[in-house]
Amino acid sequence: MPRTPSEYAVHIMLEGGHREEVRFSTIQDFQKWYSGELVPKSSSHDFINVPLKTSQGEYMVLRPSKVLALRVEPVFYGSVDRDF
Repeated sequence: MPRTPSEYAVHIMLEGGHREEVRFSTIQDFQKWYSGELVPKSSSHDFINVPLKTSQGEYMVLRPSKVLALRVEPVFYGSVDRDF
């Protein structure tokens, strides 16, 4: 039986060597942000908002033109399934 990720960690690699990590509850939430915010403005030097789910009042903005790569990693919480 396939496991379902609890959330998705998105690692953002930025120009200049900076790395940031943000988390999305579902892959659909990430895809909505990616296709609705990042891709249409990919060559823009204007800031866009990156949703953070960590703490209230905290936010991150970045310039889409400075994003070099994204890595999407499923994160699993809970007990480990073991068949003996």
